[in-house]
Amino acid sequence: MGSTRRVLSGIAWRRRYQQSLRVTDTLLILLVVLVCGRLFTGTALEDEGLKITFGLLLGCAGGWLSAMYLFRTRDPRLIGVGAAEYKKVLHAGTATFGALAVSVVVLDIEHFRRFLVLTFAAGVALLVVSRWLWRLWLNEQRRYGHFLSKVVVVGRRHDVDYVASQLARKSGPVYDVVGAVLECKGNHSSIRVGDKLVPAVCGLGNVEDFVLHTGADAVIVAGHLRKGTRYIRELGWRLERTSTELVLASSLTNVAGPRIRMRPVEGLPLMHVELPQFTGGRHVIKRAMDIFLSAAALLALAPLFLLLAVLIRLDSPGPVFFAQDRAGRGSELFRMYKFRSMVTSAESDLENLRQHNEGNGVLFKMKDDPRVTDVGRWIRKYSLDELPQFYNVLKGDMSLVGPRPPLPSEVSSYHGHAHRRLFIKPGLTGLWQISGRSDLDWDESIRLDLYYVENWSVTGDLLVMWRTFKVVFQPVGAY
Repeated sequence: MGSTRRVLSGIAWRRRYQQSLRVTDTLLILLVVLVCGRLFTGTALEDEGLKITFGLLLGCAGGWLSAMYLFRTRDPRLIGVGAAEYKKVLHAGTATFGALAVSVVVLDIEHFRRFLVLTFAAGVALLVVSRWLWRLWLNEQRRYGHFLSKVVVVGRRHDVDYVASQLARKSGPVYDVVGAVLECKGNHSSIRVGDKLVPAVCGLGNVEDFVLHTGADAVIVAGHLRKGTRYIRELGWRLERTSTELVLASSLTNVAGPRIRMRPVEGLPLMHVELPQFTGGRHVIKRAMDIFLSAAALLALAPLFLLLAVLIRLDSPGPVFFAQDRAGRGSELFRMYKFRSMVTSAESDLENLRQHNEGNGVLFKMKDDPRVTDVGRWIRKYSLDELPQFYNVLKGDMSLVGPRPPLPSEVSSYHGHAHRRLFIKPGLTGLWQISGRSDLDWDESIRLDLYYVENWSVTGDLLVMWRTFKVVFQPVGAY
């Protein structure tokens, strides 16, 4: 998977990447089926016959590959970014396993039951890991400007700025913003996207010429245009001549993205926003996962807890643990525990330091906080001070993944819909922790928390936990 020298267009790289995924998926599925088939059915060939055994193995591989296609696991709109790609791989494996499990029960083939369990456990794990490795490769290619879809963002200035900045920060190896067309009068020479300036022009009549000039593969319409939906429809027709994709970025997806479903009714595309679920079976599974993983973590980390306790006591006078009231689900207060990383007079010293606040206005943060001890500085950097919160998770005050646990003083200053972040339990980790932590402004912190509250899933929680390990070793905004 070496670096490609030739820069491919968005359409070309997606096709090439899809073909690579198709080959990898096929090889992995065939490998797992053949190896597990050899392990569990080698002695059964005389009993059941070669034809039945071969037919089941072939049906397993063929059915799985078909499910990977039917579940659109290589959808170009999903590959390379977000959790949806992994979810579709899991759903395809689960559907295949269910269908074949029914067949095995009906045919009463006892020895194939163990084969199915091992095959799909190993197969799904390998497929997910392979997608992750391909994504790492894509991220590496992005550094050289390869395998990116060049896009032009169209809309009003504030909408364009928001969409362009989000794409620069979070789209991963997918989109490269190469310009903008603003719905305005006058002249604009450029806008800032991340750490670079890209050309910008005024006037929606310039979109087609600007696309040809920049060589863009897609046009993203940001937010609502004053010219209305008729202009968007006609723009799509005009872009057909250049095979340029048209993408609509709705502000509704900021909070309700995964709950949006398009349901056409006699040619009328209706956008349904499903109600968020704050109770039910998924929450039972979440709680069971919290109990099991937090208990396992407390047992596994006991030696590390002991070592940190000794270092903290030797470094500065005071208790090993720091306890503080935080607001949980429904604003109910609970005692949250951390390893002490500051001097014992930290809270009384806070007022004298407020003028040096480097946080987002609501949260007090200071990169060179004089209250932090020597040991505290590095345990905060690597989030080791947060480990005692596994006990809060086990008790049920917190969850492994959720919004950041707020102070009661923060809750009293909430405005608008910020209180909705209290609809579920706060988390030991979450989108805030893996997206920049203290470097985020207040509005972005609230947006991430609200997005999680209304759209969380078990698969998404597992991905957040996985990304947390990366953040621990490459900390951003931890001070």
